[in-house]
Amino acid sequence: MTQHPGAPASLTFDLREIPFSTRGSWLDLSPVTALHTTTDAVHLVSHRNGMHGVLRLEPVRGGAVADTTWHAQPSVFTWGAGGVGTVDAVFDGPETLRLRGAGLGLRLADAAAGLTPFTGTYLYVDPVDDAVVFTSYETGRRYRVTSVRGSVDVVGGEALGVAERAVVLGADGGPWEATVEETTSGAPAYEAARSFDAAVAATASAFGAYVDAVAPWRDERTPAAELAAYVLWSATVAPEGFATRESVLMSKHWMDKLWSWDHCFNALALAPGLPDAALDQFLAPFDHQDACGALPDSITHSEVLYNYVKPPIHGWALRRLRATAGRELTHDELAEVHDRLARWSRFWLERRRRPGHALPYYQHGNDSGWDNATTFDRDRVIESPDLAGFLALQLEVLADLSEELGRPAETWKAGRDALIEALLDELWTGEELVAVGALSGERSTATSLLNLLPLVLGDRLPAKVRTALAERLVEHLTEHGPATEPVTSPHYEDDGYWRGPIWAPSTALIEDGLRVSGFTELADAVSERFRALCERSGFAENFDARTGAGLRDRAYTWTAAVYLTLAADHVRR
Repeated sequence: MTQHPGAPASLTFDLREIPFSTRGSWLDLSPVTALHTTTDAVHLVSHRNGMHGVLRLEPVRGGAVADTTWHAQPSVFTWGAGGVGTVDAVFDGPETLRLRGAGLGLRLADAAAGLTPFTGTYLYVDPVDDAVVFTSYETGRRYRVTSVRGSVDVVGGEALGVAERAVVLGADGGPWEATVEETTSGAPAYEAARSFDAAVAATASAFGAYVDAVAPWRDERTPAAELAAYVLWSATVAPEGFATRESVLMSKHWMDKLWSWDHCFNALALAPGLPDAALDQFLAPFDHQDACGALPDSITHSEVLYNYVKPPIHGWALRRLRATAGRELTHDELAEVHDRLARWSRFWLERRRRPGHALPYYQHGNDSGWDNATTFDRDRVIESPDLAGFLALQLEVLADLSEELGRPAETWKAGRDALIEALLDELWTGEELVAVGALSGERSTATSLLNLLPLVLGDRLPAKVRTALAERLVEHLTEHGPATEPVTSPHYEDDGYWRGPIWAPSTALIEDGLRVSGFTELADAVSERFRALCERSGFAENFDARTGAGLRDRAYTWTAAVYLTLAADHVRR
């Protein structure tokens, strides 16, 4: 196997698609400042208390904003002005951005440019160490600018109301260096522990070690592996607030949350090389289980939502995680996972089944993770084939885990068998799987890819059922991967969220379902097409099924994670 020491010096990326950040940080540099909002200028963006573009960073020359180009690598970001000058930026740890320039200055401006008694930013010079401090109501943090060398000009210090507030570094054209720290109220004065170049080298080394851990198998057959690793690495945040463990956010754009099924795909990508991080990622939402055993819908730095849940794919994910993990889970770890998984399963069995019904129900498309899939068009409260399949598999994993721990397993086995029997008796029409309204009893349509996900049950389904589902899958398969709604469907939409676009999680589940159901060639085709899609179009939230163009959030970690998982499996095979 080829070894790849150190960070790849040739790896670059488009800052408009992927933010510049570092593992553990709640900060990034990006021109993306809000939902579908891309500005002309790079901003220092914080994800504490939501997504906030706190400071606008603009290179200046001769008192005016300079015309510059951007160059982003994992270890350093650079503004360049055609040989006239440069400004470089590096994260020296999670909360410190170091900056230096020559030939160009840099203007750090309050992005809101307004202040009321309760919102906005305030700017002042600290009398203790002459640092210039922006305070932000929105993030609840301070942004302290400390000059290491060169000129510093302050505009709008101590101004109230609507006013310009800015710090200009190196306005005189000479070389300069400074830091921006995200702090609380009483941080000590900044002291550099190493040089700027040493910080760049350390970041490059840290990312290189990460890539070697998560993708040691990479070669010319997997050209997007290093960029996929960067998307995961740069979207990882340190434990803080409601993020009780180191967590991989879905993105450091506006999808800056951890949802209670997204995390499973990121855990699978981390499992072979970073098993401790993978287990933390897997368990993160379980730290917020409610009294009934339900997982939250999502977690952010300052918010936990329980208005929806997400599907119980955790048994499926745990089995795959253990199969590839770089170490065995300890007895205590397995016991913890068992107990949390048991509570999560009982929630579905005890709180989400209509009296007298064997099958659990979703209350809304959001519960399934497939918010607006066509399966929910007739009824929103449905007994759905994917839910039955996921939960049956989870009960089987629980049974195996119980036996391994010396605990009773028969209840879980009986529950699995009952769910599979009900799935086939109540949702299989003889030709296809459908959902039914939990209250109306009416059948759903069956054109959504969602209805094919029970393939993950493999040979627990009769051969004729597996074959019919695989044949139906072919109708969804485009040159780029499996569309969530066939392009021939009257309900198909190019940018219709779960009504057409290709998604990473559905691809991962379908690829695995085909493989365990014996349709190896079809599984290989799904894997190959999705990998090629990512290599061409990056790691978007989802993709246009006709053109392969990336849609919505363009730096989505579960997309990068599924690419890494499929690529690793491909290389191993």
